[in-house]
Amino acid sequence: MHIRDILAGPDTKFSFEFFPPRTKAVEKSLLQSISELENYSPSFISVTYGAGGSTRDATHELVLKLKQQKPFPTIPHLTGIGHTKDEVTRILEQYVKAGIRNLLVLRGDSPRMNCIKDGDFRYASDLVNFIQKFSEKHRCDLGIGVAAYPEGHPDARNRMVELDHLKAKAEAGADFICTQLFFDNRDFLDFRERCEIASIRIPILAGIMPITRNSALARISEFAARSRIPAKLMKAMQRSNGNDAVAMNIGIHHATQQCADLLDHQVAGIHFYTLNQSTAVQRILSNLGMATCSR
Repeated sequence: MHIRDILAGPDTKFSFEFFPPRTKAVEKSLLQSISELENYSPSFISVTYGAGGSTRDATHELVLKLKQQKPFPTIPHLTGIGHTKDEVTRILEQYVKAGIRNLLVLRGDSPRMNCIKDGDFRYASDLVNFIQKFSEKHRCDLGIGVAAYPEGHPDARNRMVELDHLKAKAEAGADFICTQLFFDNRDFLDFRERCEIASIRIPILAGIMPITRNSALARISEFAARSRIPAKLMKAMQRSNGNDAVAMNIGIHHATQQCADLLDHQVAGIHFYTLNQSTAVQRILSNLGMATCSR
């Protein structure tokens, strides 16, 4: 099903992100987490793609397995940096052959401690353009999602230029936007309003990641460079005194409040960064009154 159809309608959509497992033992745990969240009838799930394509095969393998085994759409990430047009063409051909019709398209980052060639795609909009031409040539109408940063992209000169880049991705053919994680809804709501002013009309999904342990606050800066932790949340975490069970309760409470407020503001969708774990997300959805489906 095309992402335009998945996101159609006034009701808020819920989706989950996972990353490919590195071992068979981890894969078993991941599949269990996915099965538990499947009970909430996700609109789709996404599978990440390592820096410079470092998890290309693992991503492809997991996407195909979920496509065969699960009833919901699976959307693979695809990054441009370090990839040639021929490489991306082969990847797209594989996905089309397997019946995958939607992608989450990112510029991507270079792998750490490893210099790689720039490839043929300087910006995510270049990759979106290329996929659109591929779709037209092969008559497969691929759905395309792109990323955005409510608190500002770490590489952007200013917020106006950043919005220009986002608009370029939308005009190149993107069907929806999925944001980086954030912890203060005011950042997201202001971002969404600025998108409206800029005539960016495609659905915007809010990226939410519940904090589940004390050490997570320090790690967030590693993959979300500009993510701002509200002082209220930081103080609450300090009161946990290093107790991870208490920290999880605090993180779940904060994320639940975020999601409830987003629902009140008619957000198009909420995309959970699960870190391959289901417990926190299940508790948040339960707190929101989301019922599981009977199978």
